[in-house]
Amino acid sequence: MKKSLVILSVAVFATLALAGTPRLQAQSGMAATTATPDKVVDQLLNMVEGEMVPLAEAMPADKYNFAPSNGNFKGVRTFAEQVKHVASTNYFMFGAAASMQPTGMPKMSDLKTKEQTVQALKDSFAFAHQAIATLNEQNALEQVKPVDGVDTRAGIMLFAIVHMNDHFGQMVEYLRMNGIVPPSSQPKKK
Repeated sequence: MKKSLVILSVAVFATLALAGTPRLQAQSGMAATTATPDKVVDQLLNMVEGEMVPLAEAMPADKYNFAPSNGNFKGVRTFAEQVKHVASTNYFMFGAAASMQPTGMPKMSDLKTKEQTVQALKDSFAFAHQAIATLNEQNALEQVKPVDGVDTRAGIMLFAIVHMNDHFGQMVEYLRMNGIVPPSSQPKKK
């Protein structure tokens, strides 16, 4: 665990340091004056949000209770549980990183439909963006109560994005097991 914390810390410092380089700014479309910790983290969140929400929307409502069963999948989450887990973790991690309490966070066990579940995911991203807006050069590396051993504001936010990517990969497989090509894998429309 200590080694992964060191790696994550180096990644945070590298991300924040590289954000100021002209080459990364040019590739990302960021102007030199706008490369701030909140902009860098928000850009990464936008990337995962742009893939995660369409993925959640692509699974048909009648497949939201699908969980793999052919193989060693005993006890894995259903697709709906995956989406709810990401949403609730977004609220938890981004709230912890920004020292903010979410308002209007739904009780995940009350979500019964695909529409409710997708909306909860979207709302969790909106909250994450609000939390990221509190990040700045002065507080990005400020220590807060640790989340899984990560104890800086920027570190927890980046860890939340890593966490989402992990579940994104799992959810992609759920779609593919149901014969659905994930939106991120479909050819780009011209």
